[in-house]
Amino acid sequence: MGMVTVITSGKGGTGKSTVTAGLGAALVRRGNRVLTIDCDAGMRGIDLMLGVSGELVFDIADIVSGNCPPASAIYPCKTVPELYVLPAPQNVHDEVSPYIMRQLVKVLEKYYDHILIDCPAGIGMGFESAAAAAKQAVLVTNAEPLSLRGCDKVRQKLGMMNIHEIRLIINRFDERKFRRFDALPDLDAVIDKAGARLLGIVPDDNVAAAAAQRGEPIEGKWKAVYAFDRIAARLDGTDVPLEY
Repeated sequence: MGMVTVITSGKGGTGKSTVTAGLGAALVRRGNRVLTIDCDAGMRGIDLMLGVSGELVFDIADIVSGNCPPASAIYPCKTVPELYVLPAPQNVHDEVSPYIMRQLVKVLEKYYDHILIDCPAGIGMGFESAAAAAKQAVLVTNAEPLSLRGCDKVRQKLGMMNIHEIRLIINRFDERKFRRFDALPDLDAVIDKAGARLLGIVPDDNVAAAAAQRGEPIEGKWKAVYAFDRIAARLDGTDVPLEY
């Protein structure tokens, strides 16, 4: 049975989908078979980041409506073997219910080592659907007050859904900007405000971000790739020291 993790955030723009794609590729490099599920109905992006957008015929709504079997809506990432994508519906009105998501993931988790569910920002219906089948959560934030503001509400909502294993990724971190803005005294203050145990810090890496936007794998000797590899190791249960 695969480990099911929802990737969430208190607000949009934290780079949550890039984290999902980068972490998925890093888990594959560790020998895992990984499925990413895009639950951001109407705003899907994981298919683009993993280079399968031109191949899409079916999405998760087609599975639910009976238009296709689950396998027909799951697309392999050609540049990263063993990494797969289940796209979100194009129409927000086709959003999958929490009950259906639980039933679907229960079937799919037999075939993967990890399932990463990319959650829409905030705590609306899309959040509830994305988190419904998760066993743990990764909360993505930037090191700034506006990004941290919604973390408390997300944690509370996850707790109400009996998801208590919540880890934190600080994404797009630039130490010089952080110190120049002087909005928070240090990274410990960021972690305290987020209220979750730190899983890792992903540095601001324009090369990696540009690759994701072009649908290229987040691989190579980049700062973000190094960070994702260490985060993937921790998610797999390997004791890797934190760096910050």
